[in-house]
Amino acid sequence: MTRKGRLAVFAATSGHSGVDRNLKNLIPVFAARGVAVDLLNVRGHGPLLEDLPSRVRVIDLGASHVNTCFPALVRYLRREPPPMLLSDKDKVNRLALLARRFAGAPTRIAVRLGIHVSTNLAERGWLDRTIQTFSIRRFYPWADVILVPSRGVADDLAALGRMPRDKISVVPNPVVTPELEKLLAQPAAHAWFADPAVPIVLGVGELGARKDFETLVRAVALVRQERRCRLLILGRGKQRDMLVSLGTGLGYGDDLSLPGFVANPYAYMSRCSVFASSSRFEGFANVVAEALAVGIPVVATDCPSGPREILENGRHGRLVPVGDPVAMAEAIKATLADPPKRATLQAAASRYRVAQVADEYLRALDLG
Repeated sequence: MTRKGRLAVFAATSGHSGVDRNLKNLIPVFAARGVAVDLLNVRGHGPLLEDLPSRVRVIDLGASHVNTCFPALVRYLRREPPPMLLSDKDKVNRLALLARRFAGAPTRIAVRLGIHVSTNLAERGWLDRTIQTFSIRRFYPWADVILVPSRGVADDLAALGRMPRDKISVVPNPVVTPELEKLLAQPAAHAWFADPAVPIVLGVGELGARKDFETLVRAVALVRQERRCRLLILGRGKQRDMLVSLGTGLGYGDDLSLPGFVANPYAYMSRCSVFASSSRFEGFANVVAEALAVGIPVVATDCPSGPREILENGRHGRLVPVGDPVAMAEAIKATLADPPKRATLQAAASRYRVAQVADEYLRALDLG
């Protein structure tokens, strides 16, 4: 499918976030579909594309912070307004909406939020909750398109923002890349993989409160009361030492490994027995979709929101209550005893292929 048009992308990401991954997957496909992309760059921020497609140009806004790039963004919209500008995350979204107002530009604005907002705000202080709630209610009605990655996020945003639900478009994250098979074939440097007789439960993510790996560590301890298994958690974060101490205290320090960040987690996924997501909340849960694409059985908390939609109400993986190690342990034991077929899981993940999701974005953005 060939499309034409011009799209500005304004994100100002950390360089290694989920938004970075989404845009790095999508932008080359947009360009391949015939869309000219202006990547509006805040210095020191992403997304960073290693191989820049010919239809993509980077426009330096001449600022190193989102708040100080506002004048340059206004000038860009006045000088060469694109038909559509896509922004991502609340601070950037409201800046884009305000800049269009100041510029008086005909550009249509699409804003995106990838998190379950009300649950996220519940973790914040009063001032943060007030500012973001006001921002959503005051400025998001100015947007021409509002994009979110799951139906749960859409329902939550509509309620919090007091806006019509049909104003919000649900487009999933583009997580299944063409490179996946090559990544699966790469070696995974962990001694446990030499002993396939002992099943390995895998967790992936930042070692922080949101991912709630404490519940997973406790759940695996309960599983081990009936059969030996190991727990491998990939990721970095402030809770690492606490999790190591907890596993040692529960009697399986030698069968708990936290090797830190791994550039290619898919090679690890393909060699493990169960993938477990213990998150307290998500926006989409990329890693659950990635686990399906690899073909590893999944156990996930039924958190707001994403896992229930990805697993199709439990059809493709067991769902358990948030923060319940007993329920998670039972689900892990049942999955180890009767794992679903790899091909079935991979077929369920085809919905999240990059090319398919990119076309959904282009339809939502009316770029054709």
